[in-house]
Amino acid sequence: MRKPFRVGARGSRLSLLQAEGALGHLRERTGCAFELCAFSSPGDRDQSTDLRVSPGDFFTRDLDEALLRGEIDCAIHSAKDLPPEGLRAGLDWFWLPWREDPRDCLVARMAEPQRIGVSSGRRDAWVARRFPKADRVTLRGGIPERLAKLDAGEYDAIVVAAAALHRLGLQERISEYIPLAELTPPPGQGVLAVTFRREDARLRALRNLFLKAVRFVGAGVGDAELCTLAGLRELRGADCVIYDALMDAALLSETKGEALYVGKRSGAHALRQEEITALIGERVRRGERVVRLKGGDPGMFGRLTEETDALAADGIPFRVWPGVSALSAATTGTGMLLTRRGESRGFRVETPRSVGADLPDVYFMALGMATTLAERYSPETPCAVVYDAGAPTQEIVRGTVGQLLAPGLSEAAGRPGLIVVGEASRHGFPVLGPLAGRRIWITGSASVADKARAAAVDFGGVPVVRPLVRFEATATVKIRPSKAYNLLVVTSPTAARCLLAQMVSPIQYLPKRFAVTGPGTAEVLRPLNVDTLIPERDFSAKGLLAALPEDLSGMRILRVRSEEAGPGLAEALKARGARVKDLPIYGTRPVEGVEVPQHEAVFLASSSAAAAWLASGAPRSVDVLAMGQPTARTLRAAGVEPTLVAPVQTVGEVLFAYALRLSTPGMEAPAP
Repeated sequence: MRKPFRVGARGSRLSLLQAEGALGHLRERTGCAFELCAFSSPGDRDQSTDLRVSPGDFFTRDLDEALLRGEIDCAIHSAKDLPPEGLRAGLDWFWLPWREDPRDCLVARMAEPQRIGVSSGRRDAWVARRFPKADRVTLRGGIPERLAKLDAGEYDAIVVAAAALHRLGLQERISEYIPLAELTPPPGQGVLAVTFRREDARLRALRNLFLKAVRFVGAGVGDAELCTLAGLRELRGADCVIYDALMDAALLSETKGEALYVGKRSGAHALRQEEITALIGERVRRGERVVRLKGGDPGMFGRLTEETDALAADGIPFRVWPGVSALSAATTGTGMLLTRRGESRGFRVETPRSVGADLPDVYFMALGMATTLAERYSPETPCAVVYDAGAPTQEIVRGTVGQLLAPGLSEAAGRPGLIVVGEASRHGFPVLGPLAGRRIWITGSASVADKARAAAVDFGGVPVVRPLVRFEATATVKIRPSKAYNLLVVTSPTAARCLLAQMVSPIQYLPKRFAVTGPGTAEVLRPLNVDTLIPERDFSAKGLLAALPEDLSGMRILRVRSEEAGPGLAEALKARGARVKDLPIYGTRPVEGVEVPQHEAVFLASSSAAAAWLASGAPRSVDVLAMGQPTARTLRAAGVEPTLVAPVQTVGEVLFAYALRLSTPGMEAPAP
């Protein structure tokens, strides 16, 4: 049974307004119901205390207590109002993804104000620099009250958050936006945060729709080139990289995200381990894609479990990418091979810092000697067999020596296996996030695959990238100046890329305005710096037509497309009076010989991918995720009903819709 979430917020006009806006977004995105309840706070009741010296929970205390008493399910706050020292025990939090302008602004009655209202130490310092002769006076009250005091002459100017005036529809009151370089806002300015009881499974499920799984990446040792392809891909997509000392600093050039050093060398620690763990948790709760970059292989003496255990305890998903360890670099890379035919068939690795007594034994390619191994250990000894280690088809079977190392094991398995004997075999990373380890077969081309892979990992899934289609350019694009096109229509990122690659005319011959079907296509064309029309929500040809004027008389339009798209859009534009050049510039071709992988869901980004999947002989009993109605129509024509068709035609929305579908049971209230 679904029941509404009871949501608390402060009773000020701004707080209730922004809470209602956030809940509107959440209703639209998740289909959940919410009831908003107004509360007071010490900061609302006490209008005399200077905010520069007020307690950290000045604006959250009453809502915190209501949460802990169970009167509400969650609360919505301005993120900068959360206590800087952290929430009370038993509470958790996350940021919502919808953001306002983070800048501060000046609202003034005169050009050279003499009495300026401020409400924080950083604003006070800025005013002291900008208006050194002015008096800086404590400013209290809600935004309407502050403006009223300004208008009544109590202040000549006030400094407030631009986001507050935007949300109240009072942008016209802003005299000046203060550049971020002059006045750095707190991280949560313009952001809304949700707090909830830490053990509330419904709110955890809701939260994980808006978090991205933490990536733990092994940087390799000594040389940036020893980082894996997976590690480099994660660095390039990171919002925040938290990195150690024992790595090549050149790796940081691979990321555009914020880089935070937390390394430890010879007892000199930039941060204590518990501070590093807290930093990871804080950044992921902000909605950032966090990469924890650890030297060598993160599982080899790297305190990996301390960081992953903390995330697991809070139900936050993560993914671990192994790295090249110092062991491999110092032995395989130097010729001191630890295994040589006729000389040694194994080795032992220890560290003097270890306090554990158990040393697990690992046997490579050992299924053929399972019976022999069984004689070395007591039947109760824990062990595990790892099949296809590191592959998307990886499978782990845990038990005891007596259960697993039985005669005939190798014949029954029929695939490579690695055996771990000892206490280490009892452990394993939990499957977390909305997708909870589901394998998603991504069938599209490389450009689609990269986005789908990242989104699948974000939600705790396992992407299996095996494209069924590829693109082949079929025509060059040459625009004569005499054509003087007014509009370029591009309906896919692939068409945009082919246009840029195949165009032989000078750039200035392009039309001065583009019309595209979605933000992905617009992003490809962004370097051209041309005015671009994008539909608000429906990123299909139908949505684009709805966004264009009904009367296109006198317009000269160049439409570039795939061979498979057909002339329908061009004909519709002609029917509105336009002169249209309809130019197929690429075709979709099947990829031959693709082996069907193990998977629980398949992601189909186009009609061509759907057709190739239908012809592949793959099982149709899996979840089928279709991006767009044309893809769905191809499936339905073959008698396959898609599991879902995302309401918005983007890669991210397809995976979000699937994550939401799987999360919905977790957000249901217990039966009465």
